[in-house]
Amino acid sequence: MRVDVQTIPALPCRDLDDVLPFYLALGFRQTYRQTGPNPYLCLSRGDGFDLHFFGLPEFDPENSLGNVIVTVSDTGILYDEFAAGLRSAYGKLPLSGIPRITRPRRKQGTAAGFSVVDPGGNWLRITAGPEDEGAGSRLERVLLNAARQGDSHGDESAAIAVLESGLRRHSDATDAERLPLLVYLAELVLRTGDADRARAVLKDIEGLDTSAVADELAELKRQLTD
Repeated sequence: MRVDVQTIPALPCRDLDDVLPFYLALGFRQTYRQTGPNPYLCLSRGDGFDLHFFGLPEFDPENSLGNVIVTVSDTGILYDEFAAGLRSAYGKLPLSGIPRITRPRRKQGTAAGFSVVDPGGNWLRITAGPEDEGAGSRLERVLLNAARQGDSHGDESAAIAVLESGLRRHSDATDAERLPLLVYLAELVLRTGDADRARAVLKDIEGLDTSAVADELAELKRQLTD
């Protein structure tokens, strides 16, 4: 006899009111809340996407190890819904610090996906599942490696180093090959708080055909003008 199973992660946060507005912006709804003796919050987005949170006043989001892998059939659709909710609630996408969201991007060993770091420092890793990425071109492999460092591991410095090294090694690459790396480089340096350097990278892109990355560029420019 088959037994139906549902697994629901319980994640830490400093205060329930830190995470609740953020997840409401992502389209979740509160299904239960307990204030004492132990603060506890239940959220649901439907279709089996449920998260629970418990409050720890002494908890430090910077040191959170909370991770949830979420597999979906179309990461792009879910990203668009999340992004729209965050823009409506916060005026722009949070691309750096805590909380933040990354753009859908392939990484080594996975299909295109994105990550959300909530106000409790917990990572939601949204993916369509494993993917045989194949050999790829030389700069595509560089980009996959950088995305693994920057988006999966949250190590912007390592990802920047990978991109810069790859661009130097393959200086004979075409503009079309270099463009995705330059756009990601601008995003990464912006995450580190270096707005001037991000502007300098974007200036290097001027004059190129940027139609394939128009949305990413628009978001970066919006961040730099705010």
